[in-house]
Amino acid sequence: MTRVLVVDDEPQILRALRINLLARRYEVAVAPDGAAALRQAADWRPDLVVLDLGLPDIDGIDVIHGLRGWTSIPIVVLSGRASGADKVNALDAGADDYVTKPFGIDELLARIRAVTRRTAFHAAELARIRIGDHVIDLTRKTVSGGVRLTPTEWQLVEILLRNPGKLISQRRLLTEIWGTGYVKESHYLRQYMAQLRKKLERDPARPVHLLTEPGMGYRFQPRENAPGTDRWAAAYEKGQDS
Repeated sequence: MTRVLVVDDEPQILRALRINLLARRYEVAVAPDGAAALRQAADWRPDLVVLDLGLPDIDGIDVIHGLRGWTSIPIVVLSGRASGADKVNALDAGADDYVTKPFGIDELLARIRAVTRRTAFHAAELARIRIGDHVIDLTRKTVSGGVRLTPTEWQLVEILLRNPGKLISQRRLLTEIWGTGYVKESHYLRQYMAQLRKKLERDPARPVHLLTEPGMGYRFQPRENAPGTDRWAAAYEKGQDS
């Protein structure tokens, strides 16, 4: 049963959404403000959040940032803010969809179903990501062949694998994994990328999946027939600041 957390400071909206979602066999929890929403999300682990932006204690955008710090569950914003800038800010913060008030319950339920379907499809994709001879399941945190990754290695590889083909900057990786005080510690990334290549790549000296963009960041290349082997970048990792 899909678990939905509804966050809104209007009691009538909480009540109406709870009744309608329960009638459609969703499991429902409610929160009247941002602090309660973050606590409820951490304790109850919902599958989806319906979130108002105009909360009495914490702005909804900050709630989105707080959730995105540890989870990728879908977030559907339900807000009276109808400007294009508000929608862009919410989507850029990590929301998956945006519905403005006043709203039709049928439209909101359709948006919830659509986001849930997309998430289920994406989760199936994340369950079988191949690197060399290994299959990584990001949903269960497992690697085939008995390979064990440390918590930090999991953080690093998950960011890369969730963004296939996309260059992820050193600054972003260092900030998300170690915090803003570590943005100059690029040697951390070299060390952990070398460890990941030893565990996952067929030839760690000639990686074809976990690639370096010298001076910029790293990229996960999902195809076996990736152009080039990043041989120079692997050598660069050993003795220079990437």
